[in-house]
Amino acid sequence: MSLDRRHFLAAGAGAAGALLAGCASTGPAASRPAQPFFIGSPAQMLMPKGKAPRVVVCGGGWGGLTTAKYLRQLAPSAEVVLLERNPVFFSCPISNKWLVDMVDTSFITHDYLRVSAQHGYRFVQCEVLEIDRGARRVVTSQGALDYDYLVIAPGIRYNYEAWFGNDRAIADATRTRFPAAYVSNAEHFALKKALHGFKGGDWVMTLPPPPQRCPPSPYERACMVAWYFKANKIKGRVTILDHKDGVRPIGPGFRAAFTELYKDYITYVPNAHVQSIDPFKKEIKTDAGDMKFDHAVLMAPHQAGDLAWKADAIGLNSQGKYTGWADVDPLMLNLKNDPNVYVIGDAVGFVSPQFAFYPKSAHVANQHGHIVAAYIAERVAGRSPKATLPDNLCYMMVNGDPREAISVQFDYKVNAQGVIEQTQIDINQRSADLVRENFRWAGLKFDDMFS
Repeated sequence: MSLDRRHFLAAGAGAAGALLAGCASTGPAASRPAQPFFIGSPAQMLMPKGKAPRVVVCGGGWGGLTTAKYLRQLAPSAEVVLLERNPVFFSCPISNKWLVDMVDTSFITHDYLRVSAQHGYRFVQCEVLEIDRGARRVVTSQGALDYDYLVIAPGIRYNYEAWFGNDRAIADATRTRFPAAYVSNAEHFALKKALHGFKGGDWVMTLPPPPQRCPPSPYERACMVAWYFKANKIKGRVTILDHKDGVRPIGPGFRAAFTELYKDYITYVPNAHVQSIDPFKKEIKTDAGDMKFDHAVLMAPHQAGDLAWKADAIGLNSQGKYTGWADVDPLMLNLKNDPNVYVIGDAVGFVSPQFAFYPKSAHVANQHGHIVAAYIAERVAGRSPKATLPDNLCYMMVNGDPREAISVQFDYKVNAQGVIEQTQIDINQRSADLVRENFRWAGLKFDDMFS
């Protein structure tokens, strides 16, 4: 038996009606089985709040991990919850050496679940969607939870808006094709793959304007890339397009490396304020000139990480515009308008008229974690905490054979007027001893957070 088109359409309509009738029982108004509880949703409570004071730490970097561990030690009666979107910790410090295979991945990656179980705080891998400071509630992709104290350790975000306005397509293309690799995620692996596959040509690095994450580290990266080219006989040249008017900190040490070790591999260009970037044509225009490139590390200006913005923690300047950084009490690190919310690490805003910002480094973030853990522990015990200041120490490798590094140290004190003062000590003479100190420092810091 055959069906013509008219009969076929009529039969199809009847079948579709029967099918829709059968499907009606699965619609929104129908009774449907509940989905598995542990899938989670923003609308449900992630965990009920008990009688113990709860501290929620948003961000599992150097500052957040340190805070969670030491809060459990200093305030054992408190419940501590660490929220982090990444499944594994990846360290930005030491990653420039990792890019050129001086250390392996296992040295700079660590397991969140093991260390949280070891130290007695709860780790939840999730995305923080909203921070409601009025309700003292954090809403995540796994559900909501209430807090008594909140510690925000958000790191940085790339301010692509400064380059591209609201053009998401070109910002995404820039990040995908030429990642900055200054946040701990897949960008580092993409950059390493690009470096190891580079056959030669112009390798360009844009440096963001201050304040930025770890100011000396882009120069270290340039040296490591240039060393890699030199060691592997790759005909490549690294051009550093620096927003600043000169290399700093450790300026003499880096300049000596550029000229003595890499005169055929590194070109340094100061005052290279970015005017425009075309990631498709591989073109960049700056105040210091325009150029094409074969590959690039395109570092947009930095701001406090997304979580600080979600918490409405960003300060305003005298013109009523956002500063881009968290508005904290310089000594106590809590938000000026919310004593129960602390911001630590790279996101911290202006702290001193002498030097403006703490260095946005892992060392400072780790120190902030210790400090804020002690502050909250004192408050949980009913006492008023006394102000404590961090210090800072950064090592930068400039040569791979022989392995040599330079370093910078910062010390802080409060003067008679209550202003934080900074003392800076540069070690510009490159040496193998500083390389050994660097790896010892890293090992001690990893032990401090994970052991």
